[in-house]
Amino acid sequence: MELQQGGTERPLSPLEWRPMTPDDVDGVVAVARLSFPDHFEARECFAERQALAPEGCFVLSDAAGTVMGYLMAYPWKRNAAPPLDSLIGAVPKDAEVIYLHDLAVHPDTRGGGHTRAIVERLAEQARAAGWKEIALVAVNEATAFWERNGFVVQNPSGMAEKLASYGADARYMIRPL
Repeated sequence: MELQQGGTERPLSPLEWRPMTPDDVDGVVAVARLSFPDHFEARECFAERQALAPEGCFVLSDAAGTVMGYLMAYPWKRNAAPPLDSLIGAVPKDAEVIYLHDLAVHPDTRGGGHTRAIVERLAEQARAAGWKEIALVAVNEATAFWERNGFVVQNPSGMAEKLASYGADARYMIRPL
């Protein structure tokens, strides 16, 4: 319960995952700044990915539309990751996996059990569309979280240099579907 001024309790607004729209991008950027201060990406990167693959972009929001979390995913090449804070131009025509670019929730929302639902929704959607795997780069010591969600650390050749740009703890991971 959240307290209003005067000590009266009011219920927290329920949060739900819904498709991301272009109007949500500023809220996504705000959550990203809090969640990934060492890996921050410009607004244009989020807007571009939402425009290129809207079917893989979701926000966690309250009834008023306040963005409290987001997930961005799009088709990409296996054993590769897009450079941080850069525009990708297009989804590769020879994409092999769904690349889960980001999953973040506002610090005030963490621990609420919201992430598993959207990861499973993405997995079901990807499987239904014929994809065989979801890939990601785990950062901020999140490897154990992703392992609990079915992802396995991979060590593809040629990824070490790219992973270094994501931080010392970065791990490339894949979840078979």
